[in-house]
Amino acid sequence: MEINEFWIPVVMFIGMAVVLSLWVWFRYRAKRDTQVTIRTAIEKGQDLSPEMIENLVNPPISPKRDLRRGVIGVVLAIGFALFGLILGEEDAVRPLLGIAMFPFSIGVAFLLMHRYGRSD
Repeated sequence: MEINEFWIPVVMFIGMAVVLSLWVWFRYRAKRDTQVTIRTAIEKGQDLSPEMIENLVNPPISPKRDLRRGVIGVVLAIGFALFGLILGEEDAVRPLLGIAMFPFSIGVAFLLMHRYGRSD
C-alpha cells in the first residue's frame, strides 16, 4: 500500500468531520445570536409579543423548501453520473453511478413530498 492510498480515505473523513463541525458551530452561533437579540430587546424595554418571539426562534418555513432540496439532490446525482461517464473508465462508471443513486433517491423523495405533501 502506497502512502497516497492511505491518505485518501483519511483526508476524506477529516474533511467530512470539518464540514459537520462547521455546520454545528454555525447553527449554535445563529441560535445564540437570536437569544442575545431577544435578551437585548427585553432589557431595553421593547414589547415583544409571543408571536414575534416564536418567529425569531422558529422562523417560518418556506413552502418551496422541499422543491429546492429535491432539485439540488437530483442535480447533484446528475453531476456524479456525468462525472463517471466523462471519466470513461470502466472501473469508475459503475461506482459513481451507484453513488449518484443516493442523492437522486433523496431528491426524488423531496420532490414527491413537495408535490403530494400537505400545504398549510
